[in-house]
Amino acid sequence: MAIPTLSPEQLQSARSAATQARRARADFKNRLRRGELTLGQALDQAAGDDVLAHIKVVDLLKALPRVGEKRAAAIMERLDIAPNRRVRGLGHHQIAGLKKEFH
Repeated sequence: MAIPTLSPEQLQSARSAATQARRARADFKNRLRRGELTLGQALDQAAGDDVLAHIKVVDLLKALPRVGEKRAAAIMERLDIAPNRRVRGLGHHQIAGLKKEFH
């Protein structure tokens, strides 16, 4: 199957949509970093938003205060969450475990 050729207008529209999505995800992580959202609230909000559901779980954890690369990796390993898992791919037990970890 060949990749479709897009018109300049379609390319610009796709670029604009991608930029908006990146900005929305960055703003979301910044709100988490500043403490405006708890992890539980963030997971609930991301579950209902296709753009936010694409955030990697490790990036969401690292946006939390006092959570760095090592602590995020340890939490994900303990909860049996793959390193490349996105919020959309989390199971019910994994979500419950994350919410319990950061109640």
